[in-house]
Amino acid sequence: MTQLSPGDTAPAFTLPDAGGKQVSLADYAGRRVVVYFYPQAGTPGCTTEACDFRDNLAALQQDGYDVVGISPDGPEAIQEFIRDQALTFPLLSDPDLAVIKAYGAYGERTFGGNTSMGILRSTVTVDEDGKVLTAEYGVSPAGHVARLREELAGLQS
Repeated sequence: MTQLSPGDTAPAFTLPDAGGKQVSLADYAGRRVVVYFYPQAGTPGCTTEACDFRDNLAALQQDGYDVVGISPDGPEAIQEFIRDQALTFPLLSDPDLAVIKAYGAYGERTFGGNTSMGILRSTVTVDEDGKVLTAEYGVSPAGHVARLREELAGLQS
């Protein structure tokens, strides 16, 4: 998979949210958006990361960023995850991995000493014109949003 770099055009997408509503990258035209990819709703790392985005959402929005999460989970699993964690931003379902792969968030990963192909926990920030501002792959969930906010603040200064 080819990973994205700053300046690349972010791949367009349209995916269903937890309620089945179609959400597109084009819906965010004229706004900046953080698109993050996570392996599976409800797992410890994904819960840590989602709650971190939830807890920092107001600050991100104040800085002009919306947040969207994408995983291969079906809408039912996403709906349960949103309810259980009181998440207040859209999570989208990509069961065929098309968008995940287009963003370079699928590849070889190591977990528990085993190497396999799977979702790489990744975050891509897209500007108002659909260009990639930042692209991070294989991120650690703990403290990720604070690091991202520092990076984004550095881009604005």
